Amino acid sequence: MAGAGTFRDDFGASVVVALVALPLCVGVAVASGVPAELGIVTGVVGGLVTGWFRGSSLQVSGPAAGLTVLVYEAVQAYGLPALGVLVLAAGVAQLGMGMLRLGRWFRAISVAVVHGMLAGIGLVLISGQLYALGGVEAPGQTLAKLRGVHELGAQADLAAVLLGVGTIAAMVAWRRVPARLRIVPGALVGVAAATAAAILLRLPVEKVRVTGVLAAVSPPGWGDFEVLASVGAVGTVVALALIASAETLFSAAAVDRMHDGPRTEYDKELIAQGVGNSVCGLLGALPMTAVIVRSAANVEAGARTRAARVLHGGWLLLFAVAFPQLLESVPLAALAGVLLHAGWKLLPARAVAALWRTHRGEAVVLVVTASAIVVTNLFEGVLIGLGLAVAKAAWETSHVHIEEVWEDEELCVQVLGNASFLRLPKLLDALDALPHGQPVRLDLSGLRHLDHACLTALEGWERTRTPLTGREGVI
Repeated sequence: MAGAGTFRDDFGASVVVALVALPLCVGVAVASGVPAELGIVTGVVGGLVTGWFRGSSLQVSGPAAGLTVLVYEAVQAYGLPALGVLVLAAGVAQLGMGMLRLGRWFRAISVAVVHGMLAGIGLVLISGQLYALGGVEAPGQTLAKLRGVHELGAQADLAAVLLGVGTIAAMVAWRRVPARLRIVPGALVGVAAATAAAILLRLPVEKVRVTGVLAAVSPPGWGDFEVLASVGAVGTVVALALIASAETLFSAAAVDRMHDGPRTEYDKELIAQGVGNSVCGLLGALPMTAVIVRSAANVEAGARTRAARVLHGGWLLLFAVAFPQLLESVPLAALAGVLLHAGWKLLPARAVAALWRTHRGEAVVLVVTASAIVVTNLFEGVLIGLGLAVAKAAWETSHVHIEEVWEDEELCVQVLGNASFLRLPKLLDALDALPHGQPVRLDLSGLRHLDHACLTALEGWERTRTPLTGREGVI
Protein backbone atom coordinates (compact mmCIF):
# COMPACT_ATOMS: atom_id res chain seq x y z
CA MET A 1 0.00 0.00 0.00
CA ALA A 2 2.82 2.42 0.84
CA GLY A 3 6.44 2.06 -0.18
CA ALA A 4 9.41 2.75 2.07
CA GLY A 5 9.85 6.15 0.45
CA THR A 6 6.36 7.37 1.32
CA PHE A 7 5.63 5.71 4.68
CA ARG A 8 7.42 8.44 6.63
CA ASP A 9 5.22 11.11 5.03
CA ASP A 10 2.07 9.08 5.65
CA PHE A 11 3.03 8.39 9.26
CA GLY A 12 3.54 12.08 10.04
CA ALA A 13 0.34 13.06 8.27
CA SER A 14 -1.65 10.44 10.19
CA VAL A 15 -0.63 11.99 13.51
CA VAL A 16 -1.69 15.45 12.35
CA VAL A 17 -5.04 14.21 11.06
CA ALA A 18 -5.72 12.31 14.29
CA LEU A 19 -5.07 15.47 16.30
CA VAL A 20 -7.46 17.39 14.04
CA ALA A 21 -10.08 14.67 14.21
CA LEU A 22 -10.11 14.05 17.97
CA PRO A 23 -11.85 17.26 19.17
CA LEU A 24 -14.19 17.17 16.17
CA CYS A 25 -15.21 13.55 16.84
CA VAL A 26 -16.02 14.34 20.46
CA GLY A 27 -17.69 17.66 19.67
CA VAL A 28 -19.92 16.24 16.93
CA ALA A 29 -21.00 13.39 19.22
CA VAL A 30 -21.91 15.72 22.07
CA ALA A 31 -23.82 18.04 19.72
CA SER A 32 -25.66 15.03 18.30
CA GLY A 33 -26.94 14.06 21.73
CA VAL A 34 -24.96 10.78 22.00
CA PRO A 35 -22.04 9.67 24.21
CA ALA A 36 -18.74 11.28 23.26
CA GLU A 37 -17.10 7.90 22.71
CA LEU A 38 -19.41 7.10 19.79
CA GLY A 39 -17.86 9.95 17.83
CA ILE A 40 -14.43 8.42 18.35
CA VAL A 41 -15.74 4.99 17.34
CA THR A 42 -16.96 6.45 14.06
CA GLY A 43 -13.60 8.13 13.52
CA VAL A 44 -11.82 4.83 14.13
CA VAL A 45 -14.08 3.03 11.65
CA GLY A 46 -13.53 5.83 9.13
CA GLY A 47 -9.80 5.11 9.32
CA LEU A 48 -9.41 1.41 9.94
CA VAL A 49 -12.31 0.27 7.71
CA THR A 50 -13.10 2.91 5.09
CA GLY A 51 -9.46 3.93 4.84
CA TRP A 52 -8.50 0.66 3.12
CA PHE A 53 -10.75 1.22 0.10
CA ARG A 54 -9.44 2.64 -3.17
CA GLY A 55 -12.21 5.15 -3.94
CA SER A 56 -10.29 8.22 -2.81
CA SER A 57 -6.74 7.81 -1.61
CA LEU A 58 -6.34 10.94 0.52
CA GLN A 59 -9.72 12.05 1.86
CA VAL A 60 -10.49 11.14 5.48
CA SER A 61 -13.84 9.98 6.86
CA GLY A 62 -15.46 10.35 10.27
CA PRO A 63 -18.40 11.99 12.06
CA ALA A 64 -19.32 15.27 10.40
CA ALA A 65 -20.94 18.48 11.58
CA GLY A 66 -23.13 18.30 8.47
CA LEU A 67 -25.02 15.31 9.90
CA THR A 68 -25.28 16.61 13.46
CA VAL A 69 -28.74 18.11 13.04
CA LEU A 70 -30.22 15.02 11.41
CA VAL A 71 -28.71 12.64 13.98
CA TYR A 72 -29.91 14.77 16.89
CA GLU A 73 -33.45 14.82 15.51
CA ALA A 74 -33.35 11.05 14.94
CA VAL A 75 -32.12 10.33 18.48
CA GLN A 76 -34.80 12.58 19.96
CA ALA A 77 -37.53 10.95 17.86
CA TYR A 78 -36.56 7.27 17.99
CA GLY A 79 -34.07 6.92 20.84
CA LEU A 80 -30.37 6.07 20.95
CA PRO A 81 -30.84 2.28 20.46
CA ALA A 82 -32.50 2.94 17.08
CA LEU A 83 -29.56 5.03 15.81
CA GLY A 84 -27.53 1.96 14.89
CA VAL A 85 -30.40 0.59 12.80
CA LEU A 86 -30.83 3.88 10.94
CA VAL A 87 -27.09 4.20 10.23
CA LEU A 88 -26.86 0.55 9.15
CA ALA A 89 -29.78 0.99 6.74
CA ALA A 90 -28.21 4.17 5.35
CA GLY A 91 -24.94 2.30 4.82
CA VAL A 92 -26.71 -0.50 2.95
CA ALA A 93 -28.43 2.13 0.80
CA GLN A 94 -25.04 3.67 -0.02
CA LEU A 95 -23.69 0.26 -0.93
CA GLY A 96 -26.60 -0.25 -3.31
CA MET A 97 -26.09 3.16 -4.92
CA GLY A 98 -22.41 2.46 -5.40
CA MET A 99 -23.02 -0.96 -6.94
CA LEU A 100 -25.59 0.58 -9.27
CA ARG A 101 -22.95 3.13 -10.29
CA LEU A 102 -24.99 6.11 -9.13
CA GLY A 103 -22.02 7.94 -7.63
CA ARG A 104 -21.43 10.10 -10.68
CA TRP A 105 -25.02 11.38 -10.58
CA PHE A 106 -24.41 13.19 -7.32
CA ARG A 107 -22.37 15.67 -9.33
CA ALA A 108 -25.62 16.73 -10.98
CA ILE A 109 -27.05 18.12 -7.73
CA SER A 110 -27.44 21.88 -7.87
CA VAL A 111 -24.48 23.60 -6.22
CA ALA A 112 -26.89 26.21 -4.85
CA VAL A 113 -28.82 23.46 -3.03
CA VAL A 114 -25.59 22.05 -1.58
CA HIS A 115 -24.45 25.49 -0.39
CA GLY A 116 -27.95 26.10 0.98
CA MET A 117 -27.85 22.77 2.81
CA LEU A 118 -24.50 23.63 4.38
CA ALA A 119 -25.73 27.11 5.30
CA GLY A 120 -28.87 25.70 6.91
CA ILE A 121 -26.79 23.18 8.86
CA GLY A 122 -24.47 25.98 9.93
CA LEU A 123 -27.37 28.10 11.20
CA VAL A 124 -28.92 25.20 13.11
CA LEU A 125 -25.53 24.24 14.53
CA ILE A 126 -24.78 27.79 15.65
CA SER A 127 -28.22 28.27 17.21
CA GLY A 128 -27.79 25.10 19.28
CA GLN A 129 -24.16 25.57 20.28
CA LEU A 130 -24.76 29.10 21.55
CA TYR A 131 -26.73 27.51 24.38
CA ALA A 132 -24.03 24.89 24.97
CA LEU A 133 -21.47 27.69 25.06
CA GLY A 134 -23.38 29.35 27.91
CA GLY A 135 -24.17 26.13 29.75
CA VAL A 136 -27.92 26.67 29.21
CA GLU A 137 -30.43 24.00 28.23
CA ALA A 138 -31.59 24.67 24.68
CA PRO A 139 -35.21 24.63 23.44
CA GLY A 140 -36.16 21.77 21.13
CA GLN A 141 -36.89 23.63 17.88
CA THR A 142 -34.43 25.75 15.92
CA LEU A 143 -36.83 28.70 15.65
CA ALA A 144 -37.35 28.59 19.41
CA LYS A 145 -33.59 28.62 19.89
CA LEU A 146 -33.24 31.65 17.65
CA ARG A 147 -36.07 33.47 19.43
CA GLY A 148 -34.46 32.80 22.80
CA VAL A 149 -30.95 33.94 21.91
CA HIS A 150 -31.54 37.44 23.29
CA GLU A 151 -32.24 35.95 26.74
CA LEU A 152 -28.99 33.97 26.86
CA GLY A 153 -27.03 36.84 28.38
CA ALA A 154 -29.00 36.68 31.63
CA GLN A 155 -28.88 32.88 31.91
CA ALA A 156 -25.41 31.99 30.64
CA ASP A 157 -22.60 30.77 32.88
CA LEU A 158 -19.88 33.43 32.53
CA ALA A 159 -17.04 30.97 33.11
CA ALA A 160 -18.33 28.63 30.38
CA VAL A 161 -18.79 31.52 27.97
CA LEU A 162 -15.23 32.72 28.55
CA LEU A 163 -13.85 29.22 27.95
CA GLY A 164 -15.83 28.84 24.71
CA VAL A 165 -14.96 32.30 23.42
CA GLY A 166 -11.33 31.71 24.36
CA THR A 167 -11.34 28.48 22.37
CA ILE A 168 -12.63 30.31 19.28
CA ALA A 169 -10.10 33.12 19.78
CA ALA A 170 -7.26 30.60 20.02
CA MET A 171 -8.38 28.86 16.82
CA VAL A 172 -8.55 32.16 14.92
CA ALA A 173 -5.23 33.46 16.29
CA TRP A 174 -3.47 30.16 15.57
CA ARG A 175 -3.73 30.84 11.85
CA ARG A 176 -1.26 33.69 12.26
CA VAL A 177 1.52 31.73 13.96
CA PRO A 178 4.53 30.54 11.93
CA ALA A 179 3.83 27.64 9.59
CA ARG A 180 6.17 25.27 11.44
CA LEU A 181 3.94 25.57 14.52
CA ARG A 182 0.67 25.13 12.66
CA ILE A 183 1.38 21.43 12.25
CA VAL A 184 -0.56 21.24 15.54
CA PRO A 185 -4.21 21.99 14.61
CA GLY A 186 -5.87 25.11 15.97
CA ALA A 187 -8.90 23.20 17.29
CA LEU A 188 -6.67 21.04 19.47
CA VAL A 189 -4.77 24.11 20.73
CA GLY A 190 -8.02 25.88 21.63
CA VAL A 191 -9.52 22.88 23.44
CA ALA A 192 -6.25 22.15 25.26
CA ALA A 193 -5.97 25.77 26.42
CA ALA A 194 -9.57 25.84 27.65
CA THR A 195 -9.10 22.51 29.42
CA ALA A 196 -5.93 23.72 31.12
CA ALA A 197 -7.65 26.93 32.23
CA ALA A 198 -10.61 25.02 33.65
CA ILE A 199 -8.30 22.70 35.61
CA LEU A 200 -5.92 25.37 36.93
CA LEU A 201 -8.71 27.78 37.92
CA ARG A 202 -10.97 24.95 39.14
CA LEU A 203 -13.88 26.36 37.20
CA PRO A 204 -17.23 24.68 37.99
CA VAL A 205 -18.22 24.11 34.36
CA GLU A 206 -19.80 21.03 32.83
CA LYS A 207 -17.36 18.60 31.27
CA VAL A 208 -17.51 15.66 28.86
CA ARG A 209 -18.87 12.47 30.38
CA VAL A 210 -16.90 9.35 29.48
CA THR A 211 -17.83 5.73 30.18
CA GLY A 212 -15.23 4.03 27.98
CA VAL A 213 -15.27 3.11 24.32
CA LEU A 214 -16.21 -0.54 24.82
CA ALA A 215 -19.01 0.36 27.22
CA ALA A 216 -20.41 2.93 24.77
CA VAL A 217 -20.58 0.49 21.85
CA SER A 218 -24.10 -0.96 21.74
CA PRO A 219 -25.00 -3.07 18.68
CA PRO A 220 -28.70 -2.90 17.77
CA GLY A 221 -30.92 -5.79 18.79
CA TRP A 222 -33.52 -7.49 16.62
CA GLY A 223 -36.29 -5.52 18.29
CA ASP A 224 -34.67 -2.22 17.32
CA PHE A 225 -35.25 -2.95 13.64
CA GLU A 226 -38.98 -2.35 14.18
CA VAL A 227 -38.24 1.35 13.84
CA LEU A 228 -37.94 0.86 10.06
CA ALA A 229 -41.71 0.29 9.93
CA SER A 230 -42.09 4.03 10.52
CA VAL A 231 -42.35 6.26 7.47
CA GLY A 232 -40.46 8.97 9.32
CA ALA A 233 -37.59 6.61 10.11
CA VAL A 234 -37.35 5.54 6.46
CA GLY A 235 -37.20 9.21 5.52
CA THR A 236 -34.36 9.68 7.99
CA VAL A 237 -32.48 6.74 6.42
CA VAL A 238 -32.91 8.24 2.95
CA ALA A 239 -31.75 11.63 4.20
CA LEU A 240 -28.70 10.13 5.92
CA ALA A 241 -27.72 8.17 2.82
CA LEU A 242 -28.20 11.03 0.36
CA ILE A 243 -26.67 13.79 2.45
CA ALA A 244 -23.69 11.69 3.56
CA SER A 245 -23.09 10.60 -0.05
CA ALA A 246 -23.40 14.10 -1.46
CA GLU A 247 -21.09 15.58 1.17
CA THR A 248 -18.55 12.79 0.60
CA LEU A 249 -18.47 13.16 -3.17
CA PHE A 250 -18.35 16.95 -3.10
CA SER A 251 -15.49 16.67 -0.61
CA ALA A 252 -13.76 14.24 -2.99
CA ALA A 253 -14.04 16.72 -5.84
CA ALA A 254 -12.47 19.42 -3.64
CA VAL A 255 -9.67 17.14 -2.42
CA ASP A 256 -8.86 16.09 -5.99
CA ARG A 257 -8.06 19.72 -6.75
CA MET A 258 -5.56 19.83 -3.88
CA HIS A 259 -3.15 17.13 -5.05
CA ASP A 260 -1.69 15.54 -8.18
CA GLY A 261 -2.29 11.91 -7.21
CA PRO A 262 -4.95 9.48 -8.46
CA ARG A 263 -8.43 10.93 -8.96
CA THR A 264 -11.42 9.73 -6.97
CA GLU A 265 -13.45 6.83 -8.34
CA TYR A 266 -16.88 8.00 -7.24
CA ASP A 267 -18.71 4.68 -7.28
CA LYS A 268 -15.94 2.92 -5.33
CA GLU A 269 -15.87 5.74 -2.80
CA LEU A 270 -19.63 5.42 -2.38
CA ILE A 271 -19.19 1.69 -1.70
CA ALA A 272 -16.44 2.47 0.82
CA GLN A 273 -18.72 4.89 2.67
CA GLY A 274 -21.51 2.31 2.59
CA VAL A 275 -19.27 -0.33 4.18
CA GLY A 276 -18.10 2.17 6.80
CA ASN A 277 -21.60 3.28 7.73
CA SER A 278 -22.79 -0.33 7.86
CA VAL A 279 -20.04 -1.11 10.38
CA CYS A 280 -20.86 2.05 12.34
CA GLY A 281 -24.50 0.97 12.44
CA LEU A 282 -23.57 -2.50 13.72
CA LEU A 283 -21.59 -0.81 16.51
CA GLY A 284 -24.40 1.64 17.32
CA ALA A 285 -22.15 4.60 16.45
CA LEU A 286 -22.62 7.87 14.55
CA PRO A 287 -22.86 7.96 10.76
CA MET A 288 -19.77 8.96 8.82
CA THR A 289 -18.95 10.98 5.79
CA ALA A 290 -15.76 12.24 4.21
CA VAL A 291 -14.82 15.48 5.97
CA ILE A 292 -13.12 18.27 4.06
CA VAL A 293 -11.36 19.69 7.16
CA ARG A 294 -9.62 16.41 7.96
CA SER A 295 -9.00 15.63 4.30
CA ALA A 296 -7.39 19.01 3.68
CA ALA A 297 -5.21 18.55 6.77
CA ASN A 298 -4.16 15.15 5.43
CA VAL A 299 -3.09 16.60 2.07
CA GLU A 300 -1.38 19.63 3.59
CA ALA A 301 0.53 17.42 6.04
CA GLY A 302 2.12 15.60 3.10
CA ALA A 303 0.17 12.33 2.93
CA ARG A 304 1.00 10.27 -0.14
CA THR A 305 -1.22 7.17 0.06
CA ARG A 306 -4.26 5.86 1.90
CA ALA A 307 -1.94 4.53 4.63
CA ALA A 308 -2.21 7.95 6.32
CA ARG A 309 -5.95 7.73 6.83
CA VAL A 310 -5.72 4.12 8.03
CA LEU A 311 -3.07 5.05 10.58
CA HIS A 312 -5.13 8.02 11.79
CA GLY A 313 -7.87 5.58 12.79
CA GLY A 314 -5.29 3.61 14.77
CA TRP A 315 -4.16 6.74 16.64
CA LEU A 316 -7.76 7.56 17.55
CA LEU A 317 -8.31 4.05 18.88
CA LEU A 318 -5.09 4.16 20.90
CA PHE A 319 -6.00 7.49 22.45
CA ALA A 320 -9.55 6.43 23.32
CA VAL A 321 -8.41 3.18 24.94
CA ALA A 322 -5.25 4.42 26.67
CA PHE A 323 -6.25 7.94 27.78
CA PRO A 324 -10.04 8.14 28.22
CA GLN A 325 -9.64 10.08 31.47
CA LEU A 326 -8.26 13.05 29.54
CA LEU A 327 -11.62 13.46 27.81
CA GLU A 328 -13.33 13.90 31.18
CA SER A 329 -11.33 17.09 31.72
CA VAL A 330 -12.59 18.77 28.52
CA PRO A 331 -15.24 21.48 29.14
CA LEU A 332 -18.35 21.20 26.98
CA ALA A 333 -18.08 24.94 26.34
CA ALA A 334 -14.72 24.39 24.60
CA LEU A 335 -16.28 21.82 22.24
CA ALA A 336 -19.16 24.24 21.66
CA GLY A 337 -16.58 26.82 20.60
CA VAL A 338 -15.06 24.36 18.10
CA LEU A 339 -18.50 23.62 16.62
CA LEU A 340 -19.51 27.30 16.53
CA HIS A 341 -16.37 27.95 14.52
CA ALA A 342 -17.23 25.02 12.24
CA GLY A 343 -20.81 26.26 11.85
CA TRP A 344 -19.63 29.74 10.94
CA LYS A 345 -17.38 28.31 8.22
CA LEU A 346 -20.42 26.53 6.73
CA LEU A 347 -22.15 29.85 6.05
CA PRO A 348 -21.37 30.69 2.40
CA ALA A 349 -21.53 34.48 2.58
CA ARG A 350 -19.14 34.95 -0.35
CA ALA A 351 -21.00 32.38 -2.45
CA VAL A 352 -24.31 34.19 -1.90
CA ALA A 353 -22.79 37.54 -2.84
CA ALA A 354 -21.17 36.10 -5.97
CA LEU A 355 -24.36 34.32 -7.05
CA TRP A 356 -26.45 37.43 -6.48
CA ARG A 357 -24.22 39.36 -8.87
CA THR A 358 -24.24 36.71 -11.59
CA HIS A 359 -27.12 34.21 -11.10
CA ARG A 360 -29.77 35.67 -8.82
CA GLY A 361 -32.01 32.67 -9.29
CA GLU A 362 -29.32 30.41 -7.84
CA ALA A 363 -28.89 32.77 -4.89
CA VAL A 364 -32.64 32.56 -4.22
CA VAL A 365 -32.45 28.72 -4.28
CA LEU A 366 -29.57 28.83 -1.78
CA VAL A 367 -31.34 31.18 0.64
CA VAL A 368 -34.67 29.34 0.40
CA THR A 369 -32.98 25.97 1.06
CA ALA A 370 -31.17 27.30 4.13
CA SER A 371 -34.32 29.01 5.44
CA ALA A 372 -36.43 25.90 4.88
CA ILE A 373 -33.96 23.80 6.90
CA VAL A 374 -34.16 26.27 9.78
CA VAL A 375 -37.98 26.42 9.70
CA THR A 376 -38.65 22.69 9.14
CA ASN A 377 -35.82 20.17 9.34
CA LEU A 378 -32.84 19.06 7.28
CA PHE A 379 -34.61 16.46 5.14
CA GLU A 380 -37.64 18.58 4.28
CA GLY A 381 -35.50 21.66 3.73
CA VAL A 382 -33.28 19.86 1.22
CA LEU A 383 -36.35 18.49 -0.58
CA ILE A 384 -37.77 22.01 -0.82
CA GLY A 385 -34.46 23.26 -2.19
CA LEU A 386 -34.24 20.48 -4.76
CA GLY A 387 -37.84 21.09 -5.84
CA LEU A 388 -37.18 24.80 -6.27
CA ALA A 389 -33.99 24.09 -8.24
CA VAL A 390 -35.86 21.72 -10.57
CA ALA A 391 -38.69 24.24 -11.03
CA LYS A 392 -36.15 26.98 -11.77
CA ALA A 393 -34.36 24.81 -14.33
CA ALA A 394 -37.66 23.86 -15.98
CA TRP A 395 -38.70 27.51 -16.17
CA GLU A 396 -35.38 28.63 -17.64
CA THR A 397 -35.29 25.87 -20.27
CA SER A 398 -38.89 26.34 -21.40
CA HIS A 399 -38.26 29.47 -23.46
CA VAL A 400 -40.74 29.93 -26.29
CA HIS A 401 -41.40 32.84 -28.62
CA ILE A 402 -43.25 33.54 -31.84
CA GLU A 403 -42.13 35.20 -35.07
CA GLU A 404 -44.54 36.74 -37.60
CA VAL A 405 -43.73 36.34 -41.30
CA TRP A 406 -45.96 37.55 -44.17
CA GLU A 407 -46.27 35.17 -47.12
CA ASP A 408 -48.51 36.29 -50.00
CA GLU A 409 -50.84 38.33 -47.79
CA GLU A 410 -51.02 35.46 -45.33
CA LEU A 411 -49.55 35.79 -41.85
CA CYS A 412 -47.34 32.83 -40.95
CA VAL A 413 -46.76 32.57 -37.21
CA GLN A 414 -43.71 30.49 -36.31
CA VAL A 415 -43.53 29.16 -32.73
CA LEU A 416 -39.91 28.51 -31.68
CA GLY A 417 -38.26 27.01 -28.60
CA ASN A 418 -39.68 24.70 -25.95
CA ALA A 419 -43.44 24.88 -25.47
CA SER A 420 -44.35 23.56 -22.02
CA PHE A 421 -47.25 24.28 -19.68
CA LEU A 422 -45.00 26.69 -17.75
CA ARG A 423 -44.99 29.10 -20.73
CA LEU A 424 -48.51 28.41 -21.92
CA PRO A 425 -50.09 31.66 -20.60
CA LYS A 426 -47.43 33.75 -22.32
CA LEU A 427 -47.82 31.82 -25.55
CA LEU A 428 -51.61 32.13 -25.63
CA ASP A 429 -51.43 35.85 -24.81
CA ALA A 430 -49.09 36.37 -27.78
CA LEU A 431 -51.37 34.39 -30.12
CA ASP A 432 -54.51 36.17 -28.92
CA ALA A 433 -52.83 39.49 -29.66
CA LEU A 434 -52.59 38.63 -33.40
CA PRO A 435 -54.92 40.66 -35.66
CA HIS A 436 -58.38 39.12 -36.04
CA GLY A 437 -59.95 38.70 -39.46
CA GLN A 438 -56.55 38.05 -40.99
CA PRO A 439 -55.59 34.62 -42.46
CA VAL A 440 -53.06 33.01 -40.12
CA ARG A 441 -50.96 29.92 -40.58
CA LEU A 442 -49.43 28.46 -37.43
CA ASP A 443 -46.04 26.80 -37.96
CA LEU A 444 -44.85 24.53 -35.12
CA SER A 445 -41.92 22.95 -36.96
CA GLY A 446 -39.45 25.14 -35.05
CA LEU A 447 -40.37 23.69 -31.65
CA ARG A 448 -37.81 21.45 -29.98
CA HIS A 449 -40.36 20.29 -27.40
CA LEU A 450 -44.15 20.42 -27.27
CA ASP A 451 -45.94 18.95 -24.27
CA HIS A 452 -49.54 17.72 -24.26
CA ALA A 453 -50.91 20.78 -22.47
CA CYS A 454 -49.52 23.14 -25.11
CA LEU A 455 -50.60 20.91 -28.00
CA THR A 456 -54.16 20.78 -26.69
CA ALA A 457 -54.25 24.54 -26.15
CA LEU A 458 -52.86 25.28 -29.62
CA GLU A 459 -55.37 22.96 -31.24
CA GLY A 460 -58.14 24.78 -29.37
CA TRP A 461 -56.79 28.14 -30.48
CA GLU A 462 -56.58 26.87 -34.06
CA ARG A 463 -60.26 25.83 -33.99
CA THR A 464 -61.27 29.32 -32.89
CA ARG A 465 -59.34 30.83 -35.79
CA THR A 466 -60.47 28.37 -38.49
CA PRO A 467 -63.81 30.09 -39.18
CA LEU A 468 -61.88 33.26 -39.86
CA THR A 469 -59.08 31.76 -41.96
CA GLY A 470 -61.13 29.15 -43.77
CA ARG A 471 -58.27 26.64 -43.47
CA GLU A 472 -56.40 24.47 -41.00
CA GLY A 473 -53.99 26.70 -39.15
CA VAL A 474 -51.61 24.28 -37.42
CA ILE A 475 -48.78 22.62 -39.33
